[in-house]
Amino acid sequence: MAITIAIPKERRAGETRVAATPETTKKFKALGVDVVVEAGAGSAARFSDADYEAAGARIVAGEAEALNAADIVLKVRGPGAEEIAMLKSGAVLASLLAPYTDKETPAALAAAGVDAFAMEFIPRISRAQAMDVLSSQANLAGYKAVIDAAAQFGRAMPMMMTAAGTIAPARVLIMGVGVAGLQAIATAKRLGAIVSATDVRPATKEQVESLGGTFVAVMDDEFKNAQTAAGYAKEMSAEYQAKQAALIAETIKKQDIIITTALIPGRKAPVLVSEEMVKTMKPGSIIVDLAAEAGGNCPLTKPGEVTEIHGVTLMGHLNLPGRLAVDASSLYARNLFNFVSLFVDKKTGQIALNWDDEIIKGSGVTRGGQVVHPALKA
Repeated sequence: MAITIAIPKERRAGETRVAATPETTKKFKALGVDVVVEAGAGSAARFSDADYEAAGARIVAGEAEALNAADIVLKVRGPGAEEIAMLKSGAVLASLLAPYTDKETPAALAAAGVDAFAMEFIPRISRAQAMDVLSSQANLAGYKAVIDAAAQFGRAMPMMMTAAGTIAPARVLIMGVGVAGLQAIATAKRLGAIVSATDVRPATKEQVESLGGTFVAVMDDEFKNAQTAAGYAKEMSAEYQAKQAALIAETIKKQDIIITTALIPGRKAPVLVSEEMVKTMKPGSIIVDLAAEAGGNCPLTKPGEVTEIHGVTLMGHLNLPGRLAVDASSLYARNLFNFVSLFVDKKTGQIALNWDDEIIKGSGVTRGGQVVHPALKA
C-alpha cells in the first residue's frame, strides 16, 4: 500500500508559501507516493486546486482529513498544538520548526510520537545543497529587500543623464555578506546603484568585489587573519573593533539605502546600526532590516512595520520570501522533495529512514518519542 504525503494549508499569520507545488506533486507521484492536498493550500502562492489535481493529488476539504492518515506531512511553518493533535503516531514531519525560539513544538511532537525534521538544521554540505532551505529563501529575501527599498525610496536608483541635468546614482550599503547579502549586492548593482558591503569575514571581500561592490573594512593584518580554517570569524581586538566602528559610522552617513542581514541562530540579532548612526543619515534614507524577526540589526526597527524615525524609513517586513510566494514556494518545495527523496525507497515507495545518514541525523529533531537533536537537549 502506498504511503501518503499531506500538504495542509499554512495557518500562521502572514504565511503565503506552500510546502508542495504541482511540479513536486508530480515528482512524488512518480516515486509511487499518494499526495493529499488541503483545499486552498496553494492559493496564496497562485497554485490552484485544479493544478494539484492535474498533477495527481487528491484534494480534501479540511486539515484533519489531510493529516489524520498521513505518513509524511510537509509544511512551511511548524504545526500548532491543534495540528499536532491531528498527526498520527509514527508520522514523519518536515518543516521550518524555528527550534531555537519555539521550544514547545519539538517536545509536543515527541510526545505525539512524530519523527520531526527541522529544515533549518540541514547540514551545509555539498550533498545537501539541493535541500538547503535557508539558502534558497535567503536568496529571495536579499533580492526582495532591494526591490522594496527601491519602491520606498523617493529617488531613482541609477545615474541618469538628461537634458534637464544629471541624476546621481543611489548609494547602497549591504551589511552582512551571506546568501541574502550577495543577492542584495547583485540586485542593487543591476538597478544601477553604487554598492558597498561589509562583513567580519575577510574571505567575503573577493565575493563583494566580484559582484562590482566595494568592500568596507579596516584592512590591517588583524583583519586579514580574522577567519578560522573552518571559515568562521574570529573575535577581534577592542582596538580593531573601535577602528572598524568609526569607519562604518562614516560610511553610513553617505548612504541612501542600508540593508542589514546579520543573524545568529538561537540568539538575538546583533546591532549593526545604532540610533546615533541613524541620526547621521540623510533625510529620506532607507534601512531594510532583514533581522526584524530576531530583534533587528537596528534597535529602532519595529518588526512587521514600516516606520520613519529621525527622517529615515525603517522597513521591518517579516517573512520577505513570503512576499515572493510563487518563487519562494517553488524553491522550498524542491528543497523538500530532495530531502524526502532521501528516505522514500525508490523500489517500494515506503519510508526507510537511515538515521546514520548525516543529513537525516543532522536535521532530525524528534525520534521515537524523544527530542534527539543535540542543540535542543536540556
